[in-house]
Amino acid sequence: MSNEETLMSDFLRKCGGVGVIDGGLATELERYGADLNDPLWSAKCLVNSTNLIRQVHLDYLEAGADIIITASYQATIQGFEAKGYSSEEGESMLRRSVEIACEARDVYYERCRGSSTDYLGDGRILKHRPILVAASVGSYGAYLADGSEYSGDYGDAMNLEFLKDFHRRRVQVLAESGADLIAFETVPNKLEAQAFVELLEEGINIPAWLAFNSKDGVNVVSGDSLAECAEVADSCMKVVAVGINCTPPRFIGGLISTIKKVTTKPILIYPNSGESYDAQLKQWVKNTGVPDEDFVSYVNTWCEMGASLVGGCCRTTPDTIRAIHRTLPSRSDSTPLVENLQSEAGRVMIKTT
Repeated sequence: MSNEETLMSDFLRKCGGVGVIDGGLATELERYGADLNDPLWSAKCLVNSTNLIRQVHLDYLEAGADIIITASYQATIQGFEAKGYSSEEGESMLRRSVEIACEARDVYYERCRGSSTDYLGDGRILKHRPILVAASVGSYGAYLADGSEYSGDYGDAMNLEFLKDFHRRRVQVLAESGADLIAFETVPNKLEAQAFVELLEEGINIPAWLAFNSKDGVNVVSGDSLAECAEVADSCMKVVAVGINCTPPRFIGGLISTIKKVTTKPILIYPNSGESYDAQLKQWVKNTGVPDEDFVSYVNTWCEMGASLVGGCCRTTPDTIRAIHRTLPSRSDSTPLVENLQSEAGRVMIKTT
């Protein structure tokens, strides 16, 4: 087991066996009034609404999330350049996405120190525990802003080197920004999974996870075999968890079973609310999802099947994450104050104060 994998197993042990990932970011930003009708999507707030991003991170921490994911999913240097920013400004906003999440964690720990109880009457959780900041890297399709991360169809001319070149500098900047790990999210095909793995092996010094998406409960959205995609992720020691995001809850059980057959790495799942997305209208179709109570009813089954990192994606809320936290048996007991965990090389992956 690599140092990175040992650190993740230690983190999960400190979490009681299951770590809680946060929920939807963009839809919460919209609830606070942000207009995200833009090719940058949630990354638009890195330009003019960083306070809203910080607040959403805090909302998820106070709902019980152990991992918060940065607002960099659709933040690319190329995307910022298309909006008129320099490459240096684009890199600065990538770093800022991580800084905001780290600031939210610091504020949260300060609130924990000032609270006499772990659980407040208004439902907020102020419990000192290890918290990770995951720097989000969306797929090439997310940059295109045409919904192709939900199809994985990049055209016949697409190749591995193009994808590596597209993502390389962004991944390097995020890896050096102070995040604890990189979250490669909504990976739609095997080719992009291979690109991410090869970039990690070029000298990236923090761990990562790969989360694929599926629309049929069998394959990833491109039609590529989920088992083959998971094997690509499993081949890299820097990858500390493999799983599924932005996929309807009803498909998750079968997808966990597929992943378990090809990897012993921790399995992460953070589905969407089950609602359908209209890529042409760029909006979610109302009343096509499942309510929080139905979503959460799946959680313990997923954990029994092998999932050890659980959260939500698009259209899930802090209420969803709070319900997940409450339904996990491991969270019924008090977790002791956790000291910093360090690798042999001195790399700090979990920052507590």
